[in-house]
Amino acid sequence: MTRTGHRFCVFWPLATLLVVLGTAFAQEAGQNLSEPAEKTGKEKVAAPEKTASKPELPFQIQLLETHVRFEVNGDSRKEVHTIVKINNVLGAHQFARLTFDYNRAFQQVEIPLVRISHAKGGTSELLPSAVTDAPNPAVEKFPAYQDVRVKSVRILGLEEGDMVEYRVITTTTKHPLAPDFWLEHTFDRSGQVLQEDYELDLPGHRNSTTNMMSVWNGPRPLVYLGIPSTGYHNYGDGKSERSVFQWKIASSRKLPPPAVEEGEAVPDVIVSSFTFWLELAERIASQFPKWTDEDREDSRRRLRDFRQPNAPPEKSLERIYDFVSKSVTTVDLPLGANGFRIRPAKEILETGYATPVEKCFLFAGMAQSDGYTAEVLLSGAPDTKDQFPRPSSFDHVLVGLTEKKKYIAVDPSLEVAPLGVVAAPLRGKTVLTLTPRNHGDYFDAWVELPENLPFRAFQKVGVDASLEADGKLTAKVKYTVRGDNELLLRVAFHQTAKEKWKDVAGLLALSDGFRGQVASVNVSDPTATKDPFTVEYEIMQAKFVDWSKKPVRIPALLPQIGLPDPPARQAAGEAARRIELGTPLDVETQMTLKLPAGTVVQTPAGTSVERDYARFTSKYSAAANTVTASRRVNFLMREIPRDRAMDYTSFVHAVQSDQAQMITLMGAAAASDEAKPAKAPPIQ
Repeated sequence: MTRTGHRFCVFWPLATLLVVLGTAFAQEAGQNLSEPAEKTGKEKVAAPEKTASKPELPFQIQLLETHVRFEVNGDSRKEVHTIVKINNVLGAHQFARLTFDYNRAFQQVEIPLVRISHAKGGTSELLPSAVTDAPNPAVEKFPAYQDVRVKSVRILGLEEGDMVEYRVITTTTKHPLAPDFWLEHTFDRSGQVLQEDYELDLPGHRNSTTNMMSVWNGPRPLVYLGIPSTGYHNYGDGKSERSVFQWKIASSRKLPPPAVEEGEAVPDVIVSSFTFWLELAERIASQFPKWTDEDREDSRRRLRDFRQPNAPPEKSLERIYDFVSKSVTTVDLPLGANGFRIRPAKEILETGYATPVEKCFLFAGMAQSDGYTAEVLLSGAPDTKDQFPRPSSFDHVLVGLTEKKKYIAVDPSLEVAPLGVVAAPLRGKTVLTLTPRNHGDYFDAWVELPENLPFRAFQKVGVDASLEADGKLTAKVKYTVRGDNELLLRVAFHQTAKEKWKDVAGLLALSDGFRGQVASVNVSDPTATKDPFTVEYEIMQAKFVDWSKKPVRIPALLPQIGLPDPPARQAAGEAARRIELGTPLDVETQMTLKLPAGTVVQTPAGTSVERDYARFTSKYSAAANTVTASRRVNFLMREIPRDRAMDYTSFVHAVQSDQAQMITLMGAAAASDEAKPAKAPPIQ
């Protein structure tokens, strides 16, 4: 179990599994228990280092040509022309089907050309019958969202060296947020695209020099160009005047890295007709239907039916949250897929399903009906309030409200998040509220999410293992978690069919260095969020040790406790950043290992390191063929000054050195041989 970054520790394979959270989480590798015995004899000689050759790309985009035109009324037309060379079977598989998402309520997608130039000679064009149009798989079972579509083209028989050429035209008419419009684009820097041509045709006169993000009061739309255009001209006059920006970028041209704000890359091109974030908040909020007296009465009736017996009245917020998060099914559509249109509360309640933004709208309305002040919040990857306002900045929706004089954020769309718990990357962020605050002389559309969890975060891992005389290892592992990893695990098991839970447990075991076959798994109810989440599994590994080796050395069978990396050396002129440790967290791991009778054991010495920001202790002991080990780290602060980097590096080194210690074992037979007196030399 590893703690990385500044927010939380995370099981890394589960983080890969949980791409649904919109976050990628890095992780140190766990200890490798598949080869625990110490190497003896001569060390292996390293093979001569081979010159690393650049791996072949599965495909190469020879040309990516894009033309985008916006009208004053918000309508737009985007045409993309692409020529791709297939380099291997993986590339052929990736281009066996072309898919394009759209919403037919205000968009149309045409595919006028799909041509294959075969490496062996000849060309072929796909017929219109090869194009299919169907609801997005995420909405197949939900009639209210059938406008969310996927248009696709199936291409059979692609081979290495084939060229695929296609054109796609997307037109948008009467978008729900029209006449406003927006766009962002980042140019390829990977070398995957040999030639990228991009043209942007905008209404009005936009001088190509007014491209700084500090220019707020110029003519709309606002335009930011992180990469200066290679061509610019304007035409027409008066209300019909237009500006055209063009880029022609070959892969041989080395582009500077994108600008970075709050650790996130800023798109190379940003266009927005919104002047202020407050304006954007009001436009999105205008899509939300008004709550009627009938809606309020319907929600109260459903809550009465949902109420737990003998529940005290102060638990009303919990009832509302449990009802919306668990009784209303989440339809996992990207934010804005419906143009921010929201169905009325009555329809949401009758159908029993909703998009994430609809669930937040429903929860906020029900909470307000019960006397709470609640607001819908939009969160993006970076804190974007200093950039041009645009809906595409946001990828997550939450609700903020005050309970018992504390401001909390909730995420009912996850279905299994404890009340007041949101994903760690969101906590402490500045987010856009759709209910701007009136400060008398100005309105503020930004809110800072709380950093703290509503309860103490902890992780307990217990390992009960036995090692047989034939070298087989059997271990029962139990996790009890509260906090950020709890949310990750709840979502992982909740979104996985029960018959696949062994696979999830296998990823969890892999993340902590346990190799072998997961024999059984037992998980607490992911929706029972008032109690810590528990996962238990049994894992077996044959030939874990080779007793013929004298002696055998194994690590303690415990998940490694990871720590945020010490800061890199500060560059000259760089602002001093604090060392971020993340949410205060107590991690405790314990192991009991039973050994064959007669095994001689030598355990390492324990470690104790104490700072004001964290404490670490470890203990190791052996008695009656049983080895016990424990490690515990308690993170006490969120961050420490950078000038304490040397002290923190020393703390990290002490923890890592302890976890590198080995337990020495000597089998009964080997111990008996060592105990025998040496034979006297024969008398000459």
